Amino acid sequence: MKSLDRADLCIRNVKVFNSFFRRFHQADVYVKDGLFLYIDQKRNGEISAEQEIDGQDRYMIPGLIDIHMHIESSMVTPEAFCRFTAGKGLTTIVSEPHEIANVCGKQGVRAMIRSGSKSPYDCYYAIPSNVPIMGRDYETSGGTITCEDMLELKEEEGILCLGEVMNFREIIEENDSEVGKFIDIVHPKEPFYPLEGHCPALVDSDLAKFLYRGIQSDHCTHDLEELKQRFENGMFMQLQDVMVTEEVIRFVCENNLYEYFCFVTDDVLPDILYRKGHVDAVMRKAIALGMRAEEAIYCTTYTPARRMNLTDRGVIAPGRLADFVLLDDLNSLKISSTYKKGSCIYNREQPIQEEKEYGLEGWFEDTVHSRRLVPEDFRIRVEGEDRSVRVRVMKIDPNNNRTNEVFVEMQVRNHELLWKQSDCRLVMVIERHGRDNHIAYGFSCGSDLKKGACASSYSHDSHNLIVLGKDEEDMRIAINRVIDMHGGICTAVDGAITSEVALPIAGLLSKKSVKECALEFEKVRKAFDVQGYEHFNSIMNFCLLSLTCIPVLKLTDRGYLNTETFRLEKLYEEIKN
Repeated sequence: MKSLDRADLCIRNVKVFNSFFRRFHQADVYVKDGLFLYIDQKRNGEISAEQEIDGQDRYMIPGLIDIHMHIESSMVTPEAFCRFTAGKGLTTIVSEPHEIANVCGKQGVRAMIRSGSKSPYDCYYAIPSNVPIMGRDYETSGGTITCEDMLELKEEEGILCLGEVMNFREIIEENDSEVGKFIDIVHPKEPFYPLEGHCPALVDSDLAKFLYRGIQSDHCTHDLEELKQRFENGMFMQLQDVMVTEEVIRFVCENNLYEYFCFVTDDVLPDILYRKGHVDAVMRKAIALGMRAEEAIYCTTYTPARRMNLTDRGVIAPGRLADFVLLDDLNSLKISSTYKKGSCIYNREQPIQEEKEYGLEGWFEDTVHSRRLVPEDFRIRVEGEDRSVRVRVMKIDPNNNRTNEVFVEMQVRNHELLWKQSDCRLVMVIERHGRDNHIAYGFSCGSDLKKGACASSYSHDSHNLIVLGKDEEDMRIAINRVIDMHGGICTAVDGAITSEVALPIAGLLSKKSVKECALEFEKVRKAFDVQGYEHFNSIMNFCLLSLTCIPVLKLTDRGYLNTETFRLEKLYEEIKN
């Protein structure tokens, strides 16, 4: 047995966060074999150390933990992502790779795991639970994850939980869904195995049924009544940036709900990640809205660790992993350095060491299997005589990602729908996984482009090609450029490409560093905003027009889907006399 009288490392003169009292104590901290050995508040030098560091009266907090996020939203590989976010205080993440699973199936999941193994910190994963979300009758994905695949992935090293169950209405009804089969097998045997949820609209008895199945968490956007019901029923809440509002922060603080939620990021686009940060940015926002910094730290370290059964971390205490962050300032969370198992993985004074190019091992750079589009593809044919019809339209809400169903009257002339005479914009989703290249047509109104077009291969969650625009030629130029790049996002105005970011890995990820990808994507966001799309997260909202787990009307490669009734809806209806 090793002697415990000598440590590998001592960090002297730091204000140490105690998770159990949720306050700081002046102390010297000893680390041995990657674990905390002793938090010495007496500071009498009772234990010696091979190496000593002067903490210069900085704040020491546990390493930050994000248990609900998708690396793919950053548009870089796991290796690139983790190298960068070590500088944001992260020492543990649980990423759900359902984006790449929709393109490449379980092979894509395993490729993400391999890339994450090169991380300087612990990069865990969740099992993608709904691939595709609503099934092949409603949308076409490149990959499929079956119950057997989930059971197989569950045994992979680094898999911690079942990822968010997104077909939230189907799961509470009698069905033979793949994720339902998995839950029926696993939950009775392992009742504490984390089953992560996604239920943006469930309340009352429907919510109770969802919880009864064993799905005990949620990270969606809610009003205060929906949030209250979730806390009342024992649901563990994961608050992402959009849910960190003055009203919500006041509610959780006044009701002392710190044990029952944590902060997460879900999706963070590359420019936001580079400019503002990751889960540290969510914490800063909560602090600015009135939460004590100590509570924000607790809910980004201790509570997420417990949710994922990671009892070896999330606190600074003897025998726990020596994952910690040194802060220059508490409320601004200004990070000086990050340590994983007692080793420094980030120091503000030293530049991050980047690879020249990042990739995934495998065939993942040939996944956009679509022909280039021609002008005829942008004409919407309608059979019958000249007349007016009632056209279904997705009405965009600038304050959230829900799209309501409305009807707009449009004229039919010479068997063609004259949509440009309306205030609507054309939306097209093109199957790109090499199955049938089917094109579905729809329309949007509300916070729409005032000019030009935008196209993307990154379109949640099946990631078919999507293009939105006011002008057919701009739409054609934009979508063909995405096809030529083997994936990406680009904008076009007046017949010319105005911005682009290449995403050649599965049509989702760049081969560049976070900084390089962020600067390219930032140009796309600015160009898109100049085109007049009004939304609090404009470019992401555009990419969510095909996401079938958000109410109410969405467009997939199969056509319109009402996500509350699970019905494919027609593009238009006849006007009854």
